[in-house]
Order: sequence, then C-alpha cells, then structure tokens
Amino acid sequence: MNPDLDLSVERVIRAPREAVWDAWTNPAGLAQWWIPAPAQCRVDRLEVRPGGAFVTRMSEDGALFVPHVDACFLVVEERELLVFTNAVDSGWRPANPEPVRMTAEVSLRDHAEGTDYRILVRHGDPTSRSRHAELGFAEGWGTVADQLTRFVESTR
Repeated sequence: MNPDLDLSVERVIRAPREAVWDAWTNPAGLAQWWIPAPAQCRVDRLEVRPGGAFVTRMSEDGALFVPHVDACFLVVEERELLVFTNAVDSGWRPANPEPVRMTAEVSLRDHAEGTDYRILVRHGDPTSRSRHAELGFAEGWGTVADQLTRFVESTR
C-alpha cells in the first residue's frame, strides 16, 4: 500500500470465504449490501471474469435509480481476489468517472475466525486519493464492509 495514493478497509468476517465470495459475485446478494443504507442498489451487470462488466445503480427513494458504478473487472481469482476499475467502463471505453478514478482490489483470505477481508483502493495521484478521503471513503466503504459482514454472518 502506498499511503500517498491508496485507501483501505479491513475486516474479519465471521463467515467462510465462500460466503463472502458469493455475496460479491451473486447479483441478488450484492444488491443487499453494496450501497450504504438506506439507499437501495440495483445490479445491472455483474460479469465476474477478467474484462467483465460491473454496473450498479442506486436510489435514495426506491423509485429513481441513477448510475453508481460503471466498471470492469481486471482480475478474478476464484474465492481469493477481485480487481475492478472505473477508469475503464463496462464497454471497455476509457472513463473519467466522478468523483474519482480508482482501481479496487478485494482480497479474501482464510482466518481462524472466518475470512480476512481487505479492500485496497488505488488512485492515480495524491489529489484523487485526498478527494476520495474527504468525500467520506472511510465512512462509505466502511459502511458497506459492515453491511457485507452483517449480510454474510446472518445467512450462515
């Protein structure tokens, strides 16, 4: 991790790695926790393979869904690693998304209590990293990590 460019979230989730993987790779599961509540998520495309699309929408009122993430997967290692970026959209076009371009690495490792869950979000420059932090990275990504934890722990 480069502290000038990267932000991270870590949790120990008291559930098997397979359950956490399934929550990330099953559209119905992902929709349950991917956006901080009370906002709602709709998963438009989730093609979990290198080059596959990752497209979600969000709604504050449950009626109007607006774009949230339009990204593509770069690396997929079954039950261990997902890497996606919004710097290239789901149609493989270069993108300049708001609020920042980023590449996120989601890693899952076995832990004595379940799953060691880590997200590393990489930014292209210190300004983008700072902007993401100021916009509430820790709160937003931390909240969805907590929601993921509750989701997989409650379905065990």
